[in-house]
Amino acid sequence: MIKPRTPPGVMELLPREQIAFQRMLDAIRHTFEQFGFLPVETPVMELSEVLLTKSGGETERQVYFVQSTGALGKATEAGSVDAIPELALRFDLTVPLARYVAEHEHDLAFPFRRYQMQRVYRGERAQRGRFREFYQCDIDVVGKDALSIRFDAEIPAVISALFERLAIGDFTIQLNHRKLLRGYFEGLGIGEGLQQAAVLRELDKLDKRGEPAVRATLAGDEFNLSNDAIERLMGFSRVRSSGHADALAKLDGLGGGTPLFEEGRSELRSILQQMHVMGVPEQRYAINLSIARGLDYYTGVVYETILNAYPQIGSVCSGGRYDDLAGHYTRSKLPGVGISIGLTRLFFQLRDAGVVAAADSSVDVLVALLDDAGLDDVLALSQRLRAAGLNVETQLEPRKLARQMQYADRAGIRFVAIRGEDEAARGMVAIRDLRRGQQFEVAEAEVANALQVEREQLRAQPETMQ
Repeated sequence: MIKPRTPPGVMELLPREQIAFQRMLDAIRHTFEQFGFLPVETPVMELSEVLLTKSGGETERQVYFVQSTGALGKATEAGSVDAIPELALRFDLTVPLARYVAEHEHDLAFPFRRYQMQRVYRGERAQRGRFREFYQCDIDVVGKDALSIRFDAEIPAVISALFERLAIGDFTIQLNHRKLLRGYFEGLGIGEGLQQAAVLRELDKLDKRGEPAVRATLAGDEFNLSNDAIERLMGFSRVRSSGHADALAKLDGLGGGTPLFEEGRSELRSILQQMHVMGVPEQRYAINLSIARGLDYYTGVVYETILNAYPQIGSVCSGGRYDDLAGHYTRSKLPGVGISIGLTRLFFQLRDAGVVAAADSSVDVLVALLDDAGLDDVLALSQRLRAAGLNVETQLEPRKLARQMQYADRAGIRFVAIRGEDEAARGMVAIRDLRRGQQFEVAEAEVANALQVEREQLRAQPETMQ
């Protein structure tokens, strides 16, 4: 007999945990749609030549390639049909978006605002909290030829609204700007291109490796930066703000710089001002000049969102501006800005921290069955409650009432409706509220309304706390 077990690097949940996860997905989807983003789904498989166009060797080592072992694969090996293209599972949602926009460019309305919430796959080394299959939830705004930085300011407003809705604790949206960083590098004599990109990647490791380790690397043979340049880089990276006015003052206090530096500062200042006008609470955002985002394609503002009480989790929502999303697939220039949430890892970490827990069932009420003689009445009552918009489970086999209560409690069903001979004779239905440990009676005609009122009160609570 084979032992049932899941492969390493996947998250499989029990039903009530799955409900909690699904409610987070629903909250994210609802917020994205509130801001005018449209849904997109792409295939889990992409042509490997398309998927790996922009990736380096490290990414390719993490990719799952798809091998057909069915009739088509065997026929191909035998040479009886043309070779099929090599396929690979997507490792993020950005490259599929680039392919999607390039392929459907003439059918889309620009600026194109899309959200995508799907699983992605990476050959990560299996360890706690690192997944090989996980959900990403992305939004991007893609322009044709140009895209105003006003969209860069809208993205933090989406992040703020989303994490307020999720109600998982205080958070801070941290912002920096690649032009500000690269302009500062220019002022230190750090050349363009590969050297700047390498320094950016090192600065992005400050939180993980610590300042002494990053200092040592920058002073080593690979970079050979002077002590003065390293000291100024470290001082620059320590700049943080608290409050809107302080953020602007910190930017003003950076002194003069190269034209690129000034362009980045001006854009970041405009983004902060628009966020303020849009009503993003000033305690929810700050500049953090150590943020670089290691990916090379970011060219403007970059974002990282942290949960204040759980900094060890790291960024729970990150992204930024890029100049050319789909340059490998089309001659059109398609600049954009976007963010991504790794929801599987976030849910896992929050569950471990006790911030989210198993949710109540999505079933509103269990209709109990006391004996076979009452089956017709129980079925009719269940159908009337469903017609009123309630989610109803019906007990189809009679059991002791205590066992039915125990079942409902274990399944997370809050209400049990009981219509025995005594209740039927009086035209009443007994409702047991398992959460409060109380029981009350309602006229049969009012049962649906009473349960709906209770359900709406429950839904008024924050999604992840239900």
